[in-house]
Amino acid sequence: MTLLAPHAIGTPVARKDGRAKVTGTAPYAFEQHVVGPAYLHPVQATIARGRVVAMDVTAARAVPGVLDVLTVFDAPRLADASDGELAILQDDRVHFRGQLIGGVVAETAEIARNAAGLVRTEYAEESHDVELTGNHPGLYTPESVNPSFPPDTDDGDVDAASAAADVVVDAIYTTPIEHNNPMEPHACIAQWVVRDGLPAITMFDSTQGVHVVRKTLAPMFGVEPGQLHVISPHVGGGFGSKGAPHAHDVLALMAAQRAGGRAVKLALTRQQMFALVGYRTPTIQRVRLAAGKDGRLTAIVHDVVEQTSTVKEFAEQTAVTSRKMYASPNRRTSHRLAALDVPVPFWMRAPGECPGTYASEVAMDELAVACDLDPIELRIRNEPEVDPESGKPWSGRHLVECMHAGAQRFGWAPRDSRPGVRRSGDWLIGTGVAAATYPGMAMPGNSARITYGAAGRYTVQIGAADIGTGTWTALTQIAADALDCGVAAVDLQIGDTDLPPASVAGGSSGITSWGSAIVAAARQFRGDHGENPAEGATTVAEAPENSVADRFTVQSFGAHFVEAHVNADTGEIRIPRMLGVFSVGRAINPRTLRSQLIGGMTMGMSMALHEESVRDPRFGHVVTQDLASYHISAHADVADVDAIWLDEVDDEFNPMGSRGAGEIGIVGAAAAVVNAVYHATGVRVRDLPVTLDKVLAGLPGRH
Repeated sequence: MTLLAPHAIGTPVARKDGRAKVTGTAPYAFEQHVVGPAYLHPVQATIARGRVVAMDVTAARAVPGVLDVLTVFDAPRLADASDGELAILQDDRVHFRGQLIGGVVAETAEIARNAAGLVRTEYAEESHDVELTGNHPGLYTPESVNPSFPPDTDDGDVDAASAAADVVVDAIYTTPIEHNNPMEPHACIAQWVVRDGLPAITMFDSTQGVHVVRKTLAPMFGVEPGQLHVISPHVGGGFGSKGAPHAHDVLALMAAQRAGGRAVKLALTRQQMFALVGYRTPTIQRVRLAAGKDGRLTAIVHDVVEQTSTVKEFAEQTAVTSRKMYASPNRRTSHRLAALDVPVPFWMRAPGECPGTYASEVAMDELAVACDLDPIELRIRNEPEVDPESGKPWSGRHLVECMHAGAQRFGWAPRDSRPGVRRSGDWLIGTGVAAATYPGMAMPGNSARITYGAAGRYTVQIGAADIGTGTWTALTQIAADALDCGVAAVDLQIGDTDLPPASVAGGSSGITSWGSAIVAAARQFRGDHGENPAEGATTVAEAPENSVADRFTVQSFGAHFVEAHVNADTGEIRIPRMLGVFSVGRAINPRTLRSQLIGGMTMGMSMALHEESVRDPRFGHVVTQDLASYHISAHADVADVDAIWLDEVDDEFNPMGSRGAGEIGIVGAAAAVVNAVYHATGVRVRDLPVTLDKVLAGLPGRH
């Protein structure tokens, strides 16, 4: 692959959108200017399973300023109701508590919210099932796990190898429901007008992919994709939850369809987001590691139980990373689902890899203790020369280099392996390590347009998304290098379905997929128009098919190092230091790359110590519906978090020499925290989050 000669790439360019965001002038979805908008507030089911028998909207319609009320009995019919999550208000069935069953449109958001509370709903309630257990009677094997992996693998004889092993670690690890909670709530504006007898719909949406919104929603309303114009230049975070449209988008389009051409605004409340926009499934994971006395693995077993929804299946790929992370002649992985009366789970930063690596990397720490080996040395001894699953060579596997570089920078040695022996005053001190990997993904179907304008400027257009990751800046740098011009000469346009098609911002694939399209367009532009193009010269090109996966396994790697302090009297846990060392190919923009990595690491610490959505089994709803009761790491929790990366170039994967880095920062971070807490206290917590009550009873001196 011909790589770009970097000039702008590798430079810590300040964010192009930074000033607009910090001054409040960058318009997010709900802030887009439309003339005379109406406002929509959802009506949600208050039972977990059953039927809607009646909806009395008399009081709601009587409120001054109310314009319309939608219910399951009179909502517009959808042309395609095959998607169980999105096909709302099409029948009287209730599949989970919080499901959309109506909406109120009014002159102001306050009027709409008040009137929605006046809708009286009668139900025929049925018994529900919302509790995930390891022996749930409804467990089944999905056909595939996200996105298209086989659910199970079985290589060798894990039982015989386990029986013959010198050391066996066999434990169950659990993770709770977690919610993405981006700072900007999910929001949209929909306007439905008729031009020349045909619907013409405009939608401002907070989304990770405008083209996926159009592709998904247009058929549901019986319109051609070109009739639905989706715009999303700025997005206030998503972490996967905005990777596809959700039911609120459908509700807004329904309301707009009946609004007589008036724009309808909808912004979900924080509480509504806990039922409507996805979440990370809870997991029950059994990990069995068998090894010789030298720590070399002879068997790996990773069996996962997780939940999905009765209304639509989503199967997370939790055990997939264990198929390729370490060398072992025998391995087995499996995924089982329980379909519950709950909302549909969905992507949350590194879906599958994040919770799966938590369990496997804590198990590796337990194996290191059982073998009396340094946990770094244990991982090095189990390095595979090629991908254990496929047998393909790696495009670049530099986990050992990450481990060595991190150990030196962190001050890992000398480390007393005994837990609970290091102390400073009232605080027990420990250190932990965990490895990380995340696949290199490139999505098909990306195109870019380049147009030459006056004064040597280039307009570069692609329907990509910037969800806070730095896309505005990184793609500008890629374009500048591909066109051999300065960054200031590039005018980038993204976030609009009127632009050439682009894949969703997900799977850490954005920069690879979109950047490859821009490079292809730039190279074709030079071939079409030369070094001195005429004003108005234009080229559109599609990224070439990425065939590297046919020849190599492409993965990013990393190593997390954590120091934990645990109060010997109260069990309070503090994390004064975290260090991540990553192998992610060439850095497009070191400033935004570091931001992504430390953001992921912080989110991993938050996962380890704080995050837990609690569902009340009696009523079926999440009770921790705000950021006061759903705890996330705050400034006081984040002391010294640092991320560095190896100086390398992946010359196989894309013309920039980079790999995705948006998600690997969270992979393994929670495990490193848990391992550090164990080293500090001698208490092994396997059920996240690690709250003080789980360590208190086992602290030294309390036995």
